[in-house]
Amino acid sequence: MPPHTVEIVEVAPRDGLQNEQVQVSTPIKAELVRRAVEAGLRRVEVTSFVNPQRVPQMADAEALMQNVRTYPDLISIGLAMNRRGFDRARAAGCNEVNMVVVASESLGRRNQGMSTAESIAIVREVGAAAREAGLPMSVTIAASFGCPFEGEVPEARVLAIMEQILPEAPLEIAFADTIGCGVPAQVTSLLKQANALAPGMRLRCHFHNTRNTGLANVAAAVAAGARAIDASLGGTGGCPFAPGATGNVATEDVAWMLDRMGVSTGVDLDKAVEAAQWLAAALGKQMAGGVAKAGLFPKAVARGGCVAVA
Repeated sequence: MPPHTVEIVEVAPRDGLQNEQVQVSTPIKAELVRRAVEAGLRRVEVTSFVNPQRVPQMADAEALMQNVRTYPDLISIGLAMNRRGFDRARAAGCNEVNMVVVASESLGRRNQGMSTAESIAIVREVGAAAREAGLPMSVTIAASFGCPFEGEVPEARVLAIMEQILPEAPLEIAFADTIGCGVPAQVTSLLKQANALAPGMRLRCHFHNTRNTGLANVAAAVAAGARAIDASLGGTGGCPFAPGATGNVATEDVAWMLDRMGVSTGVDLDKAVEAAQWLAAALGKQMAGGVAKAGLFPKAVARGGCVAVA
């Protein structure tokens, strides 16, 4: 049985926008964060503290945090790849820092310029600094289900990385399907093994919908015990260092599906759809999500003794 409550972590301001070719202004990003919070998405990955030459879209990280840090109810997440990124996120006022370890050597070299072992060493260094600062740290294991350069990533490798991260007592460990190649059977198996390895550890999943398996993977993850799911309003997103990686699962689609499954997310679906449609207009493109296009499921209403759809 799935849990009664699952948290949706909104990643549109960071993962959703980082691959946009046209520079998105800081006010637009701040408004996106505001609309996400208004829709009940309290935990938002606001930005990443990375080299702006490698990811120009995130060059305004500090300026954006200055705009949003006073938003009521916002839990702001800053993504970092190294100690310098962590220090920047802390100084900018982030409520949480998300570190990344890439499960494949090839993508790790392209994404972070370092090996998996080097990434784990940085997580250990940052973990100590985060505990000293009282700043929660979560860790995402990227390419948990496959790599664009190496192909299959063995489940045992992902679990071995997780085992090395556990001593740092992360708030959460997330498994990311960076290129959208995972399928529900993989998700079920990995989460089962992860739960056995670390009973009680809060697990999160991050799915891209590159091959249209995203929502099926979300359902499998929730059934297997994931307590949080990353999603992006309108299904925006993509990794600039992973060829062919298209958008994330759409927030409004995930919230709608889980609601229909009897799983509470705290998301106001009407406002989430409005936010996705607003983002589409702001970017001048059609969003990938289905609910924002088709609308919410019509409700039956009584009319003169008969039932019609609203």
